[in-house]
Amino acid sequence: MAGPATTGPRGITGWGVHLPYRRLDRSAIKAVAGQGGGTGTRTVASYDEDTTTMGAEAARAALRDSDGKRRPDALWFATTEPAYADRTNANAIHAVLRLDRGVPAYDAVGSVRSALGALRAAWQGNGAVLVVASDTRTGLPGGPDEAAGGDAAAALLIGDDDPVAEIVAWESATEEFLDRWRAPGDARSRLWEERFGENRYADLAAEALKLALGSAGIEAGEVSRLIVAGGTERSASAVARKSGVPSSQVADRLKDTVGNPGAAQPALLLARELEEAEPGQNIVLLTLADGADAIVLRTTDALRNYHPAKPVRSQLAASGPVAYGRYLHWRGLLPVEPPRRPEPARVSSPAANRNAGYKFGFPRSGTQGTIVTFTIDKLSYSLSPPLVFAIVDFDPAPDGAGGRMPVELTDTDPDDVAIGGRVEMTFRRLATSDGIHNYFWKARPVRAAREEK
Repeated sequence: MAGPATTGPRGITGWGVHLPYRRLDRSAIKAVAGQGGGTGTRTVASYDEDTTTMGAEAARAALRDSDGKRRPDALWFATTEPAYADRTNANAIHAVLRLDRGVPAYDAVGSVRSALGALRAAWQGNGAVLVVASDTRTGLPGGPDEAAGGDAAAALLIGDDDPVAEIVAWESATEEFLDRWRAPGDARSRLWEERFGENRYADLAAEALKLALGSAGIEAGEVSRLIVAGGTERSASAVARKSGVPSSQVADRLKDTVGNPGAAQPALLLARELEEAEPGQNIVLLTLADGADAIVLRTTDALRNYHPAKPVRSQLAASGPVAYGRYLHWRGLLPVEPPRRPEPARVSSPAANRNAGYKFGFPRSGTQGTIVTFTIDKLSYSLSPPLVFAIVDFDPAPDGAGGRMPVELTDTDPDDVAIGGRVEMTFRRLATSDGIHNYFWKARPVRAAREEK
């Protein structure tokens, strides 16, 4: 397959990942639902997170960690769970990043493979393109998707400006078959008998992998790391076994700590491997979703100088539990008594437009601060009471300006909040009324410092 319409090497120049703070212990499911569950944990998007807010956090990390080498010339956003239909969700991420109006933003939604389509468009295009993939995976209580799924977002910056990993080959195999489907509006996906999907993906993956390795001029034994994303755990494991790549070179799919976050999984697992890779390695990303995509990447010397501020490994370590009942409530599967206060009013579209620069592109979003005082409010309306509100003093900017602001805290428990605690800003959803999401900024505890490779 022909590569991009550029003269120089093109590939990944930066990446960013967002893993929600909350984790659901799978062993808690069966006691309530009567079935399902399992071992390990899965990531859970908080009540104030959705695919847009998680995608925005991953995108912010990708641009911050790329040391501002180049702002994107285009933005793609892929998800199977868009916060809005009939409008472009990527626009909110565009506003958070404070991109110029001339930078286009597009959605690629509806299927897991949409993320690969956006990534391929970026690779075959020109300029710097930011591809953001974000997903929440739920399923009905006690079902396999509830336990096996996960919530996450990852962003890849594609360009030809000193990439850390060149994309040297990309081959695809596509076939019409029905192994997973969900009607619009349904709360769960449906699966055909797993052996059927396993057999189809085994054939398609073998075809795509053979072609990609041939295009790259390498053998299976020369693959440093093989990442198999998508499909069920059964089909992914079968494909890895039949790939010809030694089992010691097959990447961990994070099934025991994150779960499968759908459209975000390929970029997430690739970012995880790039964190540990060395220059000159061959990494193959093999994705199973309505066909197979095999991407061969070769890491470069530029990787030595790339140090993400929040690696996947540190985000895996920085987590807090969520009770199964609260998880069900956040997902809308368990109605509970609402706060006896008026619900939030609908956001005014003209007012939001006039204040978009502040509302989405908050000027101090990249600055940490210190809690001066706080209150725990058990009466105000919240989907996850009690509400914790704090007064935060921001650190001085390079020009010496500081600032103080009242702000809601998130990703914390009331007992963990203390005066003097350090916080950072995060883009979240305040509330939803009349189908309109009110996005703004909250503060969360600083739990992980920069780690050097």
